[in-house]
Amino acid sequence: MQKAAASSGGDSQPVLSVQNVSYWYGAKQALDDVSFDVYPGRVTALLGPNGAGKTTLFSLITRLFDAPTGRIEIDGRSAAEWGFKALGPLGVVFQQPTLDLDLTVKQNLRYFASLRGLARREADERMDKALTSLDMKERIGEKVRSLNGGHRRRVEIARALLHSPKLLLLDEPTVGLDDPTREAIVRHIHDLAAASDIGVLWATHLFDEVESDDALVVINKGRVVADGSVAQIEKKTGAETLAEAFRRLTGDRVEEIAV
Repeated sequence: MQKAAASSGGDSQPVLSVQNVSYWYGAKQALDDVSFDVYPGRVTALLGPNGAGKTTLFSLITRLFDAPTGRIEIDGRSAAEWGFKALGPLGVVFQQPTLDLDLTVKQNLRYFASLRGLARREADERMDKALTSLDMKERIGEKVRSLNGGHRRRVEIARALLHSPKLLLLDEPTVGLDDPTREAIVRHIHDLAAASDIGVLWATHLFDEVESDDALVVINKGRVVADGSVAQIEKKTGAETLAEAFRRLTGDRVEEIAV
């Protein structure tokens, strides 16, 4: 489909480019010719119902799976050609928690930093900065098992930022969290994107996590059905709110909308 000009960050180059990607689980097609871009300094919301293909797409971007068709570039490099070197600019928070519960926050972060080749002193400085920004500095010595779900999620976000990525992937990062915690994480990520010039791809099925100035990609049944700004998609669907537009786009009759 035609990519929306509204998703562009002016003259900047996309930090993630997904081009004509399809994927099958056996005979079942999970993604159908998916294309969109993510630009630095902005949150791009990947909005779709559960089962729409968001997690499959993340698995392809991170090379947990290989895309049989199409092309995915991270900061201008295709993982199919560069291998895992292409994933260097990428930070990821998966939907399922991946922290070691029996290690402290510091131990979890130091272990990840060592995998990224960061020296101990530099790693500790970045750790302090990331945890402070997430109001988690005072819990650095606590075992992850003792933290609640919201605090664990903040540690995972801090971990994903340690190596100063250019692209941050967040796969349903607020699932199971209470509303105040969810709102705080949404706000922090938006502030982070603007302040650090990081491109963010935020997968969610909750339209209230999408802010009015976000780029928006709506996916349903494995297809991109709308791509543009919130205002453009509302106008094209004839809806007065994003909630209404989302319901129209993900109902029984779904028509592709390019803006």
